[in-house]
Amino acid sequence: MRNAIAGLSLMVLIGSSAMADDGSDIRSVIGDQIAAFAADDLTRAFDFASPMIQRMFRDPETFGRMVASGYPMIWRPEAVRYLDLHEENGRLLQRMGFRDAEGQFHLFNYEMIAGPDGWRINGVYPVPPEDVGV
Repeated sequence: MRNAIAGLSLMVLIGSSAMADDGSDIRSVIGDQIAAFAADDLTRAFDFASPMIQRMFRDPETFGRMVASGYPMIWRPEAVRYLDLHEENGRLLQRMGFRDAEGQFHLFNYEMIAGPDGWRINGVYPVPPEDVGV
């Protein structure tokens, strides 16, 4: 798996109007949410979620419990990697790599949406190993 990760491109893809900048704003939102989880600042972490996600989980505590129990590698990662930013089926996705406490590497696509107050995270989806391009 680590060899597959080494082969992934670390460059940000730029091609559509939605990706006109270098992706730094998107990476900043994701990084700030990860930092908020690390500080147990659930209100701040919840602020980076899209309105749809906020309606789904209703409050920061419920959202935090879901992330802690369902995504421990995101809740308390040992290492984080920003991989490619790409468009897929009309969705803007930032691929992320997380190493968990046991040393396992996990890939996720963060779906990002632009709103009046900046980028928000609209969902986090595991990338199946067969989609890694081994």
